[in-house]
Amino acid sequence: MTGPADIAVRAGIRAPSQHNTQPWLFRVLGDGVEVLRDTSRALEHGDNDGRGADLACGAVLCNMRTALAAAGHACTVEVLPDRQRPELAGTVWFTGPHRPGPEDVALGTAVARRATNRRPFADRPVPSSLLHRLTGAAESDAARLVMLSGGELDMFAALLRRADHTLARDAAYRAELAAWTHDGERPDGVPASAGGPRAEAGTLLAMRDFGAARRTDDSPSTAERAFERDPVVAVLTSTGDTRRHRIGAGIALEHVLLAATSRGLSASFLPQPVEVESTRVELTTALGRRGYPQTVLRLGHGYPGATTPRRPVEDVTSYAG
Repeated sequence: MTGPADIAVRAGIRAPSQHNTQPWLFRVLGDGVEVLRDTSRALEHGDNDGRGADLACGAVLCNMRTALAAAGHACTVEVLPDRQRPELAGTVWFTGPHRPGPEDVALGTAVARRATNRRPFADRPVPSSLLHRLTGAAESDAARLVMLSGGELDMFAALLRRADHTLARDAAYRAELAAWTHDGERPDGVPASAGGPRAEAGTLLAMRDFGAARRTDDSPSTAERAFERDPVVAVLTSTGDTRRHRIGAGIALEHVLLAATSRGLSASFLPQPVEVESTRVELTTALGRRGYPQTVLRLGHGYPGATTPRRPVEDVTSYAG
């Protein structure tokens, strides 16, 4: 596989996914690449409605589009193009040459560098001009990035703690999380080294504790760290909550993350309130007419971290004909 298909697939596999499950497969066509949801990698307890998998497949489509543009290839993206094939999340069609501009190159370079940073960020404000650029990135893909502050941020933090507590009490959820956490020996899941430290008591935001389900009473205590006192939190919303909206939100999500990465920002996810139905309903109500929450981002200035592993291209790719 060479040419635009190779560029597209190698960029696609760099997309983020819940617990780094990488729930995608690729089928290379003569003039495009299909992205299919890999149902064998579905999270039964952490993503029982498929929202996370749809967001991940949307992020794949964005990475493919972005890398192709940076490499000088024009393309079009179709979301859910075939009702008879619900596993087909989208198709990227190659449409000819493209002259990349500076923004194309900057975003394309960010594809390989983007990584979820679960560590504390510096207590350093993010310029409003940069936040405005990120909201613009979301809007260009028909989504909305709602920045939370003041009472809204306190409300979200309360929902986050409640949702995190609900998930932590679910034995099946904890077992599933533990199954996707490892010591670095696999090409998927979250290495313990990338899971981030435990937050100090009193931290505003409840960070997902990837090591909790693997710890036993005999395990050594894990060091706690102080996280930023004034976090930047943004909710990514869509105008509806169908699969099409969710995949589209995934495209917008990755556009935001690539724009942040290209400008030196770090990001991590705070999705727990969206994963629990009761808190998702409350968050939707609180946002009012600003849309349906699909995921939540924490943004800030952090030290660059290592990217998480990915399955080899040959393990996720098939060819038409």
